[in-house]
Amino acid sequence: MEVKSRYVTIKHHINGAPKQSDFEVQTVTLSLSLDPGSNDVLVKNLYVSIDPYQLNRMKDYSASQMASKYALAVLPGQAINSYGVGRVVASANPSYIKDDLIVGLIGWEEYTLVRGEDAIMIRKLDTTEFPLSYHVSTLGLSGLTAYGGFFNVCKPKKGETVFVSAASGSVGNIVGQYAKLLGCYVVGCAGTKQKVDLLTDKLGFDAAFNYKETTDLKSTVKRYFPDGIDMYFDNVGGEMLEAAVENMNMFGRVAVCGVISEYTDAKRRAGPNMLDVVYKRITIQGFLAADYMNDFLDFISKTSDHIRNGRMHVIEDISHSLESIPLAFEGLFAGDNIGKKIVQIADI
Repeated sequence: MEVKSRYVTIKHHINGAPKQSDFEVQTVTLSLSLDPGSNDVLVKNLYVSIDPYQLNRMKDYSASQMASKYALAVLPGQAINSYGVGRVVASANPSYIKDDLIVGLIGWEEYTLVRGEDAIMIRKLDTTEFPLSYHVSTLGLSGLTAYGGFFNVCKPKKGETVFVSAASGSVGNIVGQYAKLLGCYVVGCAGTKQKVDLLTDKLGFDAAFNYKETTDLKSTVKRYFPDGIDMYFDNVGGEMLEAAVENMNMFGRVAVCGVISEYTDAKRRAGPNMLDVVYKRITIQGFLAADYMNDFLDFISKTSDHIRNGRMHVIEDISHSLESIPLAFEGLFAGDNIGKKIVQIADI
């Protein structure tokens, strides 16, 4: 028996802002009869993650393509892998049986054939306590990114000050909630009034501002941090990073999660005042979620408990159908999403 699987791919390399017209849907036929001993697993994909970093994989060149196996270049016509949740429909792997739910590296496609050598990139989902989408958002790599970056890079202490850019996004909203639970003073920035209101009214940020409504970021940041910033969780880079570093305290820490301001315009670059970095002894550290996989069980346990007891909110923005993926991806760079952007490809 066979299944036809549609998948989203790029028509050509994308070196600027992505558009729906840059993508197309192709079809491949997959066999339900897997070779015994291959350890292959065929997965029907249910929810997949839509992430800004994927754009760097679609360019004809990005330094990220050479730096991480999770950011390898995507060629036109090639399936695009992504984190997600799926259901096993066939298995030659003794660790999985038909109808098992799995979470891990699947793809922007209806079915993913997980080869035996790649089976370490998925794991069985043993609980259905939470909606499946949570395992793509707050209990997925976005949550681990926030957890690892905040607790391991920022090394926070109760009472310290925290600034979060793109604070209503998939990672930033979680960072802010962790920081408030720890007892920090937290300010976030976002691009619309709706997002700013979400940060203060629902997520408990001490303050938030719309960066699009200010002409002087440095003075705006100073107004919200009159006594300086201890930690800056950076998702955007550029002028926001400049403004944060100028307002940082001695021995401030910057966790660099992303630089989305540069993803669509390589010429738009800005950097912090390095004299500030030197004389304030500021630490600036980039990181990836993969750096903290050893903390995954601890992250899942603590974050699940926060969600279970109403101490954390899960903020998701879910679109539906495989065909919606290009629009969902385009929307990331227009600031359309609030929280984690996910596409539901199929029902369980």
